[in-house]
Amino acid sequence: MLSGMTPTLTAGEFVFCTTREAELIARAGPTALGWFKEDEGTTLILARDEAKALGFDDAMPMRRIVLEVFSALDGVGLTAGVATALAAENIPCNMVAAYHHDHVFVPAALAEQALAVLVELAARSRERTP
Repeated sequence: MLSGMTPTLTAGEFVFCTTREAELIARAGPTALGWFKEDEGTTLILARDEAKALGFDDAMPMRRIVLEVFSALDGVGLTAGVATALAAENIPCNMVAAYHHDHVFVPAALAEQALAVLVELAARSRERTP
């Protein structure tokens, strides 16, 4: 999967937010890029402007890189390869695996550098694939 990915940096900034307030979840949920219910609260991935308008802290804006490869739910190694490559460059990431693609969220200030690392990772993986 690493050799077949085409990392693409999408427009906009996002914020990971959390709340236990049912009313706030109901207001934010329909426009959230994604959400996940945990014991501690519901995590919402919101556009930065929306997060701020709803009163969430927007001090850690993230950018999203879509890996643009069909990532099978039973695939092995994509998340590990991407996270390892970014960690080697001291770039934190938050991986979100969806049905069709994996999405990598990185701090906004490091987005272009992260994209370059992932493009290089894909190229190196293609060179090794017979």
